[in-house]
Amino acid sequence: MSTGNEIERQESGQDSEGQGEVQILSARLTPHRSLNRTGFLAVMLFLSAVGFVTGMVFLMMGAWPVLGFFGLDVLVVWWAFKVNFRTARASEEIVVTSSELRVRRVSHRGQVAEWTFNPLWVRLDQEVDEDFGIEHLYLISRGRRLLIAGFLGPDEKASFYKALIEALNAARRGPTYNPIG
Repeated sequence: MSTGNEIERQESGQDSEGQGEVQILSARLTPHRSLNRTGFLAVMLFLSAVGFVTGMVFLMMGAWPVLGFFGLDVLVVWWAFKVNFRTARASEEIVVTSSELRVRRVSHRGQVAEWTFNPLWVRLDQEVDEDFGIEHLYLISRGRRLLIAGFLGPDEKASFYKALIEALNAARRGPTYNPIG
């Protein structure tokens, strides 16, 4: 996916925890950020240079307080980018095996929340806007409703929805015979 999200479908092998259970789907979803660290440094260098040069012009004309306001603008932009990068640390991991569906959500502050569902009892629900596309995806099981894939855009949610439906259907069919492994 274009947002840096990873979805893996596996037919055989062990999961990462070594429990010996086949992962049908393993997805790690992260917020999309269009500007990387190098781009951030370039933008900040450009804003600093423009602010300094323009501030010096105003200083030469006798309007010395303007120089401070240009510096304040650069500081506010730097702070906004830092907050943006901090929130990008959030993630959501969804793993489907033949016996369980695990959702592990990590907030940007490092707080972890985990849910485990039986894939036989889980159904997927979606809220669709006719102009926008899929707005929300939910896992529903035994009266609990869990919002998932909130980081994704509408097209990515549609793709993820299809992959998750396929994984849940594969989990409901049970373990597949693999003559090689």
